[in-house]
This record gives sequence, C-alpha cells and structure tokens, in this order.
Amino acid sequence: MVSLLRLPFSSGRRFQMSLFRFTALTSVCLMASPARAALSGETHARKGAHHGTAQRGTVHHTAALPAAQAAAPARKPVSHGNIRASGDETVAVSGHRAVSRGPDNVIGQAVFRQFTPGVSAYKALDRLPGVSFSSTDALGIDTWGSSIYVRGFFMDQLGITLDGIPLNDQTYETQNGVNLIQAVISDDIEHATLSTGPGGVSVPSTSTLGGTIQFETSDPKDRAGGKVSQGFGSYASYRTYLRGDTGKLNATGTKAMVSYSRSDEKKWMGRGHQFQQQVDSKLVQPIGNDSMMKAFFNWSQLQEWGYQDTSLSMIRTMGWRVPHLYPDYAKAYNYAASLQDGGTPTLPVPDEVSSNSQQPYLYDAGQNEIDYTGGLRFDLALTDHLRWKSMLYGQSMTGYYSYSDYDYASPDTGAPFSEAVWQVRQERVGGSTGLEYKIARHTIDAGVWYENNNQAADVYWYNEPALGQGAPLKTVGPYTTYGPAFQRGYGMAWRTNNFTWHLEDTWRPLKNLRVTAGFKSMVTGTAGGGYYNNPDYTGADKLPVGTMTASAAFLPHVGASWFFLPHHELYFDLAENMRTYQVLPNGGGNSLWAVQDQATFRDLQNSVKPEKDWVYAVGYRYSDKLIQASIDGYHADARHRLMAATLGTITAPVSSVIQSRVSIYGVDASTTLTPVKGLAIYNSVSYNHGTYGNNLDASDGFYHMKGRKLVNYPQFMYKANLSYTWHGVEAHFDVHYYSKRYFSFTNDTSVPGYWLASTGARWNLGKIGFARNMFLDFNVYNLFNSKYVSMMGQNGNPISGDYQSLERGAVRQYFGTVSAEF
Repeated sequence: MVSLLRLPFSSGRRFQMSLFRFTALTSVCLMASPARAALSGETHARKGAHHGTAQRGTVHHTAALPAAQAAAPARKPVSHGNIRASGDETVAVSGHRAVSRGPDNVIGQAVFRQFTPGVSAYKALDRLPGVSFSSTDALGIDTWGSSIYVRGFFMDQLGITLDGIPLNDQTYETQNGVNLIQAVISDDIEHATLSTGPGGVSVPSTSTLGGTIQFETSDPKDRAGGKVSQGFGSYASYRTYLRGDTGKLNATGTKAMVSYSRSDEKKWMGRGHQFQQQVDSKLVQPIGNDSMMKAFFNWSQLQEWGYQDTSLSMIRTMGWRVPHLYPDYAKAYNYAASLQDGGTPTLPVPDEVSSNSQQPYLYDAGQNEIDYTGGLRFDLALTDHLRWKSMLYGQSMTGYYSYSDYDYASPDTGAPFSEAVWQVRQERVGGSTGLEYKIARHTIDAGVWYENNNQAADVYWYNEPALGQGAPLKTVGPYTTYGPAFQRGYGMAWRTNNFTWHLEDTWRPLKNLRVTAGFKSMVTGTAGGGYYNNPDYTGADKLPVGTMTASAAFLPHVGASWFFLPHHELYFDLAENMRTYQVLPNGGGNSLWAVQDQATFRDLQNSVKPEKDWVYAVGYRYSDKLIQASIDGYHADARHRLMAATLGTITAPVSSVIQSRVSIYGVDASTTLTPVKGLAIYNSVSYNHGTYGNNLDASDGFYHMKGRKLVNYPQFMYKANLSYTWHGVEAHFDVHYYSKRYFSFTNDTSVPGYWLASTGARWNLGKIGFARNMFLDFNVYNLFNSKYVSMMGQNGNPISGDYQSLERGAVRQYFGTVSAEF
C-alpha cells in the first residue's frame, strides 16, 4: 500500500529544507545582531497611514468602503493642503501610495474583523465595487471551487503580492505562483491594497492585465504576548489559531512572531473533510535610524475533498445536491462495473445528462498540497533623499490532485475503476532591487525584478481495491491508491525566466496636484514541454515541446490626481500591460503547451502573440465626515486574449486555446454614509459591458462570438453593508446581488443571477483574568439559504451549449469563535 505523500520528489524536499535552513539561520543571526535602529521608513509609512502622518508625500483619506468609521474614538484629522486625512486606524481607507496610479482601495482590520476568522481574505475584497468573488465552501478555502474577478479580469490576469512576494496565478493547480490561502494565515494579514485600474509598473508580476492586489502581513508586536482563538461551526467545522510575539528583545528593537492555525470542516454536500494547517513566522530588525529588515516564512499543508462538478442539465434533472459517492465504496464499485461494455447503470442517469456523457456519480475527488513560501526584505535609507529597497524570496509547491476514473479499470486488483492523480511540482526563486530618489518636487523610482521558475506536471493512475479486499486510505484525504502506478499519461516540464525593469517619476507641481509617469520593460522566456507521452491517453504522437518568448521594451503608464476643491478629487489613469505565456499540461487550459499535439503547438507558436491591453480609468471622489462617495469609469482594450475553450464531453474533452480581442466598458459607484457615531451605511453598484471581438472558426464548425458578452462575470452587481458599533459590540449585515452570468462563449447558456446575504456580530468583553482582550464572534453565511452557482468554468467553458464545469455555492452555515489576547 503506497500513500501519495510518500511519492518521491527529492529535489522539492532539498529546496524546502534549504529554504527552511536559510530562513532559520537568517532569523537567528539577525536576532543576535548588534545593529542600532529605531523605526524604519516602512514602519513610519504604516503609522502614517494609520495616524495621519504624511507618508513621504502620500495623502490618505477615508473611502466609500463598508467600515464603521466611528468604531473607535476619533483622532484629530491632519491637514495636508486642502485634504483632510482620517486618523482612525480601525477604518478601511483608500488613498494614494507614493507611486499611486489613482486612489487605491485599502481594506484594513475593521473590515477583516467582520468575517469569520480563517476565511479567505478575498471575501473581504468582494465588498468593493467591480470585484466578484465566489466559492463552493463558506470560508472560500476550496481552491478548486473559488475564483475572483476584478472588472472582468480573472485571477490569473491580476498582479498579486504578499509582503512584496509575487503570488502570480491564483488558479487551481497553478504552476506559476501560489494561492493566497496557501501562502499566509489570514489572521496575520494586516491590510490589503486593491488597485482596480491598470496596476503599477513597480509591482513584480508577469500576469497583470487588470489591477493589482497587495497583501501585507502584520509585524510582530512591541510587547511580548500572544493570541488564542478557537472557532466552531456548521458541518463539524473547527479552527484553532495560536500566535506568540516576543516583543522587543533588545535595544535595537529586534522582535519576532510565530503563529499556527489548524482548521477542519466537513463538506456541506456529501462526505469528506477540508483540512488545512499552517505556520507563519516573521522577524523584524531595525537597522540604523531609518532602515529595516523583515523576514517572512510560511509552511502550509492542504488536504481537501472536492465537490462534484455539475452542469446546467444535471441541476435541472437531478436536483441541487448530487454529491460524490464517497464513502459508499460498494455503490461506486457496482456503478463503475455497470458502465463496463455499455451496460445499464445501477444508478439513474437522466437522458439529458447521459446524452452529454457526463459523470454525475464519481466516487471522490480532491487535492493534497504542501507549500513553502519565504522572503527577506530590506528598506535602507542611504541618504535623506535616497532609499534602497531589495527583496529575496523562494517558494516550493508539491501537489497531488485526483479523481476516481471510470474509464480505466485497476489491472492489479480487478476493480472496475481507478484513481487518476495529477502530480504538480514548482520551485521559484527570485529577487528585486530598486532605488527611490527625492529631488525637488519629484520622487523617482527605478528597479529590476528577476525570477526563475522550474515547473513540472505528470498524471498517473493507481489501483483501487477489489470489493471486500481492502478499504480506501483515510489518512491522506481523498486518495485511494493500492500499489504503484499502473499507467502514466504524460510528463511535462518547463523552465521559465522572468525579468522586468521599471522607471517612474511622481511629480508634484502643486500641493494639490500629483502627476505620475513611467514605464516598464518585460521579457520572459519559457522552454520545455512534454518529455513523456502515452499516445493511448493523449491521442497524440508527440506532445508540445518548444520555446516561447514574450517581450515588451516599453509599456507606458501615466496618471494624475487633482484635489481641485476641499473634499473633491479628480483622477485619471492609463497604461499598457502585457501578460506572459502560461504553462499548463496537456488539456490544462489557456496555455500553448496544453493543446493536443506538437503540430498544433507549432502552428500557434508562429501565430500567437502575448496578451496585451490598454486600460483607461477616470474618476471622481468626494469625502467628508458624513459622506464618502466615488464614481469611476473605465475601459480596457485587450488584444490577443488567450482563453480555454472546451469541445466534446466531460469524459472525452477536446481542449482548445482561443485567441480573441476583448473590449470592456464599465462604471463603479459607491457611497458610505456615517450619519451618527458608530453607524456606517455602504452601497455600491457596478456595471460591466465586456464583449469578444471576433468569431471562431473551429474544427467542428463556425461559432459566432463577436459581440457576445464575457463568460463567468456578472454585468451588474449591487452590494450593501450596514454596520453599527456600540460599547464594544459591533453588528453588521451584508447583501450582494450578482446578475446573470454567461456560461458559453456564444452566450447560448447562462446561469441566473442571485442574492447572497450574511450577518454577524462581535463582542469585546475586555480584560478577563489573564486576557487583555477577549472577543466573541458569531457569523451567519448565506443567511436566506439561497441556491446559486458559484465557480464557473473550472474545467473550461464550452464554446456552445452545456458542460460539466460548474460548482454550487454553500448553503446557510453558522460560525462562532472565542479568542483572547494576552
């Protein structure tokens, strides 16, 4: 009996141990360092954002975001020209970073606290206009069933970083990054900054076509202490979070923290668990009077039993809950046996489902993934006007993703089905360095970023046990393997090198006017492809192998912000962006290496160009004590958009890569009213008109796509939040509406719109015994128990018609948490 956790990947383990030893050695050495320092410029910047201090020419002001502005005692606002900056550190704010492209939306602790501890941080971003987050589970941690869009751009088209580390592609089984929930414990996120415009030239990313999302973890506290949190919820869910802070260890200000989380929840449909445990650690070492070193490290283990993929026809004919058959192995065994040689299924399959060769009764599916992520950052003041910022980072991922496969019997045991397992490996190392120089009314920022990524993907089949001769293993999640793999489908490997260089100038000709202009240069080269091929599985004589290079010498970026009257701001932003070629295995998605064979790859190699777009945004914002309001108009003209389209059936799919032109026009508007102390009323509306620019002439016919709407993203969204704080008790209510979403590229199938509401409360009990602060949290997800489709297109979107590539959203669930700080 062989567990997948013991499958060999020696190079990954060597990298993981090296990264661990490097981080540990660095931490020990720097904790013993005699360096002399106070707070760094970076720490001052954070305090400036919280307390109204000007952050090297940065102005912050309250935003139209769903936060209780009067949640904490108000501090005296700080004036900066004609602008007033809020000093309330509990408020989610929107403002300008030193090299801002227009107002950034900053989600802080006031908003994060309104969600169940352990929830994906992307759910907090979903409150913002233009953002659409969906998930199969209530906490949003199922990477197969969750997605995030920003103004029509998918999560593999956004620039996403954590403490400056590029996370890149956030999709399931990614080979170009790491998902946020596997890179950090959500409790340790201090704030998130979302730029819904074109993104910034200094953000290290090769996937930025739309906006950027930058997450920052909280620093260790100055005072020694800790936190304990225990949560419980529906479907036997529980979550434990522990954190310890050293406080300042010496006169130089050295401080560190370490935290651990462990969560487990049963699926709301069918059987199986979704389990995750993580460790975070962070070290902060001041250097001199205005410099800082920070080291961050995360280890994550994720074991999740997935939910059953469904289709519109399955939902219509079979009802809302059609789960996997696990743990009824006998039922799955007999069902698989009845399918052999065209037999009559032992379980009912409606004709509408059967005619599309869909599989509504899989035994199981899921994933097991281990990730290591670490980084070392320096922010050094060389002179009063010159700063040097550098970062080194590494990331390792080993993942196993599986489902029961009725197409292949187990030859060694005689079982009528087997377990197909995708084995994915990734090792990234990289670094960036840059200088920021202030002269007169200019702030000049220049820097470079380099990353090397080794990627590999394989697929194997393992034996299932004969009926009555053994039981599936339960210690490793959904994997039910007996003996070594009896079949291999393919083996693919790549090596990718990314390099960018940027230059940007922020000019303040007037106190109330800021103009930003800059550009970046990019070049990415990827070499590799299939090194092992099983023609019986792939249907190809040779898998795609070759080199693709994406380069752009000049990608410009211009923006301006003008406070023309007190409380009134106008801004605009425009940029050209490029997304480099992605790597995915045979049949995997929108990658050139995912096509059927070498001949198709060669054709695309000579004709396909890297994705580029121009993004324009213009907006107005008003902010004062009683009302904060904003309205933004935007347009994106995307060229050479690569999309994964699927022909055929779920059991015999034919993956195709479509290249199309996409045009997007949209408007976002939001208001926050704070009429009385403690009360905040937030409303936002979003409209997005995105269409494809050309038709598709495919091997099986001609498809009219020109003028059709974007798939998977709602044209209209409405969001509201009501929050009230009184004497340490905070209550909130959220309601979102998402309009109809198109499922096929020709728009002949769609899923209906839906309302989704949640509510919760938080009570600060104050000091009790050893605890300085004790909190009680209670949250209800999907308050009115709406039935809705969440994730769409996880198996690819159909060009036309229906397909088994939808996930259902979680039903109503309750969560409670008790936490104490000491």
